[in-house]
Amino acid sequence: MPTFSANLGFLWTEIPLADAIVCAKRAGFDAVECHFPYDEPIDDVKAALKETSLPMLGINTIKGQGGAGLSALPGHESTAREAIDQAFAYGIEIGAFNVHVMAGKAEGEEAERTYLHNLNYAANLANNAQMTVLIEPLNAFDMPNYFLRNTSHAIDLIEKLSNENIKLMFDCYHVGRTEGNVIGRFNACLSYIGHIQFASVPDRREPDQGTLDYAEVFRVIDESGWSTPLGAEYKPASRTDQSLDWMQTLPIQKKYILETKNAHRDTR
Repeated sequence: MPTFSANLGFLWTEIPLADAIVCAKRAGFDAVECHFPYDEPIDDVKAALKETSLPMLGINTIKGQGGAGLSALPGHESTAREAIDQAFAYGIEIGAFNVHVMAGKAEGEEAERTYLHNLNYAANLANNAQMTVLIEPLNAFDMPNYFLRNTSHAIDLIEKLSNENIKLMFDCYHVGRTEGNVIGRFNACLSYIGHIQFASVPDRREPDQGTLDYAEVFRVIDESGWSTPLGAEYKPASRTDQSLDWMQTLPIQKKYILETKNAHRDTR
């Protein structure tokens, strides 16, 4: 059965991060993650994580002036590395596992060279801190002109860097919007993946809505041997507390699908 991480960049956003961590624990989540915690009192965040015993799976580098990150923007290397330093300093303090190094809106060879240099810089920090760098393709509907276009592009960069501490953030929502065939892309990307996130396609709502069958997606992820909590990074249609029925219903559907497939095999 899958376990789940509450992405507090989208869930319980109306309350302080420390209080949201406590809410996630009460709701039955097994981990938390967030986007930009830097204005939150770090001592309160640390206390909430200690109180709940929830791991903090990851945080992002700041959006920067363009609203999408800095690390692939030629001429912004100093600011990008300040953002990377900030993320790792905060992440180390709260025990975060990963830092998502946001690329920004850019294209071309110079942007690629800039991003690779900054990712190498981040990977050195990650190695020292026993953490992981994540990179994530974002779909062009939500984030036009973002440097990382799709999972193949991200894997190409990971292979060029050849550093075990740089992994793919596989967001089922972004993959569904950009590439389709989420299960096929998951299987193709599995060895490169460092974290998995999900939301309905195409509306980025609760995962029991939309066109993507998450009972089946969760089954495939389960059968792959993946054991880290999956990041619930969706925008609730109403209050977060009223959006959590999927946590009970989708694993049950997944279990039914699995049992049905096994029964079919047994009758052959």
